[in-house]
Parts: sequence; structure tokens; C-alpha cells
Amino acid sequence: MAFSGNNYSFAEVIFFFVLALSACGTAVSLSVTNSTTKSSAVLLRVDQSGKGDYKKIQDAIDAVPANNKELVFILVKPGIYKEKVFVPADKPFITLSGTKASETVITWSESGDIFESPTMTVLASDFVGRHLTIQNTYGSGGKAVALWVSADRAAFYGCRIISYQDTLLDDTGRHYYKSCYIQGGTDFICGNAASLFEKCHIHSLAEGTGAITAQRRESPSEDTGFTFLGCTITGTRTAMLGRPWGDYSRVVFALSYMSNVILPQGWEDWGDSSKQSTVFYGQYKCYGPGAVTSKRVKWARNLTAQEAEPFLTKDWIDAKDWIRPVPTTFTRTFNAVSNNVGGHN
Repeated sequence: MAFSGNNYSFAEVIFFFVLALSACGTAVSLSVTNSTTKSSAVLLRVDQSGKGDYKKIQDAIDAVPANNKELVFILVKPGIYKEKVFVPADKPFITLSGTKASETVITWSESGDIFESPTMTVLASDFVGRHLTIQNTYGSGGKAVALWVSADRAAFYGCRIISYQDTLLDDTGRHYYKSCYIQGGTDFICGNAASLFEKCHIHSLAEGTGAITAQRRESPSEDTGFTFLGCTITGTRTAMLGRPWGDYSRVVFALSYMSNVILPQGWEDWGDSSKQSTVFYGQYKCYGPGAVTSKRVKWARNLTAQEAEPFLTKDWIDAKDWIRPVPTTFTRTFNAVSNNVGGHN
């Protein structure tokens, strides 16, 4: 690992070293192509004390050139950042990273339209979020999105995503969530992305039949859906695994632990029985008191190994083409040429 420039603290050097070690399995097991093969990133530092390059996260994002072509690593020092964060579509290749999710908190409190209330919005492709808490503290009683992701090739590692209703608006694109904690009470993982949730902790605050997922696939031709692989499902009282926001809603839980928070029927049709013949709600080798399938709704599927196979690897989201390792070299300046290049393809 190399650093160009100066003013790197010892703690920062150690952080990047540990981060690289923790990600080395990903770097070895996944091949990357195109722009993701870059190993050097521009480093921007956010520190509320004034010891970084910026005091606010949004200021660091604003500093990234439009139509950016370089990897940008924004290191956010521990603190509670009371701001709405917006990553526009013309600023791809940004990584936003804390050092520990419980100590690096992005927080806001707003309810209303799902596209206006998010604490954090990601519209740029090739985005990575690491070790952050992203929360909307509005509470119950209205739509209050913590994170809205409407971009292709986005990945989140070790993040805490917290709200009550519509917590994670997993809108469009291919997304990967690894070792994340996601909390809510109503439809709190929703949208029409093609997403893999691996080794995540899903925690429901529902007090009855609140749904964990509300997947919005609207046509059998759409290659979208949510897969939960090796996850842990817990909650405070009782909840459903999901209900169909779209007629062809698709959700699979595989090799996951389900506590007794999951009601025996598992799923609901959102008051429209016609959707029972078009949704794809599957379960494969899940375990725990909430995983028993004998009392599931008749239109839920207990998948065979062959049926489950397409959902059990990162190929489900074409991850080998875009998931990238942590950069190994950091600089403090943007390449002047890259600031004037055309749009990202």
C-alpha cells in the first residue's frame, strides 16, 4: 500500500492497512474489469474537528468533479453528521467510508415522499459505502427513508441502515450488501433492484403483520429481486417476510436463520389474490423457529437445490464484473485530465 502526498496521520495509515487486509478475500476471489481494475484512489478526509479536508460529508462529495473517472475514497472520521447526503448521477466511483459504523453516523429526521425524505441518496454508479450508520430518526407514522439507492453497481459493507417505514429504498440497479444491519417495521426493504444481501442482520420492529420486504418487480422479463443469503432475521414481536409491491415481486431467503418473529404463514398478498400466481417467494434450507414451512401460504415455494442455485452466488448480480477491492494507493489530488472527460458509460 502506497501513499502519495503528505499529511497522513499514523491512524489513517493503520486504518487503510487493516481495511485492505479485511478485504483481501474479496480481492482474491473476485475478478474485476474495466474501470474497477484501478488500484489508486484520491483520498478526501471529512472531520468535524476541522483536521480533515472538509467538515461535512456533502462538501467532500461536492468536491468530486462531474463526470469523474477516478476512484475517490472519502474517509469520514467518527462523529454524528446531521446532514442529508446526496451523491449525484454524474459522480461515479466514490467510496464513502467510516472506521466503525457505530461511531460514524449520518442522521436526519424527515417523513413524506419516499424520494424526498432519504437521509442519504445514491444516484451514481460504482458507489461503495463502508462502516457507516445511515439513519432516519422520524419514527413510525409515515414514510421515512434512510437510504435510497438508484444506481447500478453499488455495494455496502458493514453498514447500519435504520428507520421504521421504507428504511432502505433499494430502487434500481445491481446492489450488494455484506454484513449490514437493516432495521425497520413496515416494508423496510423495498424497491425493484437486483440485490444480494449476504450475512446481513435484518431486524423487524413490527408489532403484528408488518412486512420486511416489498419488492417491486412488475414483469416476468425483469431480472430483479432480493436474495438474502446466510442472513439472520430477528425482531421485537411478529412480522411477515414480505408482500408484493409489484405483481411479479421476487424474494428468496436461503441458508438464513429466522427467529420466531416470522409468522407461520410467512407472506401476504397485499389484499390482491391475483398476485399469488405471479409472485416468486422462495425459501431454501433456512433454519430457526421462524423457518418452518409447513404452515406457509400455499403460493410460497420451498425451493429445491436446483431452483435455489441461481440465487446462491454473486453471479446473481454479475458481481465479478464490478465488485472491486479496496484501493492500495492513495493520492491527494485529482488528475487534471480526468476533470474534463466525457460522461461515464
